[in-house]
Amino acid sequence: MDQAHPHTHQQTHQHVHPEHDDSDGLAEILDLDAEVLAEHTASITAWLPLQDDPRQIVDLGCGTGAGTFALLDRFPEAYVTAVDASAGHLRRLRAKACARGRLEERVRTVQADLDDTAWPDLGTPDLVWASASLHHLAHPERALGAVRELLAPGGVFAVVELAGFPRFLPEDAPEGRPGLEERCHAVVEHLQRDHMPHRGADWGPMLTAAGFTVEGRRTLPVNIEPTGTRTDAVGPYALAGLRRIRGAVAAALSPEDLTALDHLLDTTGPHSILRRDDLLVRTERTVWAARRT
Repeated sequence: MDQAHPHTHQQTHQHVHPEHDDSDGLAEILDLDAEVLAEHTASITAWLPLQDDPRQIVDLGCGTGAGTFALLDRFPEAYVTAVDASAGHLRRLRAKACARGRLEERVRTVQADLDDTAWPDLGTPDLVWASASLHHLAHPERALGAVRELLAPGGVFAVVELAGFPRFLPEDAPEGRPGLEERCHAVVEHLQRDHMPHRGADWGPMLTAAGFTVEGRRTLPVNIEPTGTRTDAVGPYALAGLRRIRGAVAAALSPEDLTALDHLLDTTGPHSILRRDDLLVRTERTVWAARRT
């Protein structure tokens, strides 16, 4: 985020939306996204309509490794080539792999911009995974064609798309400014509409146009309650995400909304988001499984 999310999981370029802004702090969001949404990512990898367990996998727009490590866990005999535009994210991914011992032998990192007309040699994978990365591309149709060319015959291309960065606050929060979170996200969506037109796209028709056979589509709602097993990470995840959002939306918010947002982000104050016991994680992920025939 995938993913999600910030998922977001990702091909990391400069964008206003928090899950893919490539400045300082994004890596933390990606790591928290991976932790909080791990069960959902695992359910996607388990659903994929694979004829045999893949041995060679490519993770396009891998970020700090949410998809990479989920795939390594799901397919213990596989090797993953993790591709991203951010050298910093790839270093972080490599450090995680090294910390897990022999896992580093199953990961290769490649720095590349997926909008380039010529991609580096990524082998002939049985499975290509792209979570919340394709919507960043200026020419996604070109990338879809490139994936089809590199996939082994019968190989599967899994595309995961996010409905948006997760929402964390109840609808009637915060006190005195209910709906603040939705207003912040509305500003973000307006700002990114022109430079990221494929965000939230239906990738099915585009995959078909690129010569794939779409064999499945699944939408997974994410609704993690405060009593969930991963709630320890939800507060920091919400804090990091809303901090990213503030930088994009501050000039467009009313003074009252900005004050309420700053109260949530003040970790020493009585209204800090870290003090709340009613945080949720609400979002949605859609995955398409397409085969090269």
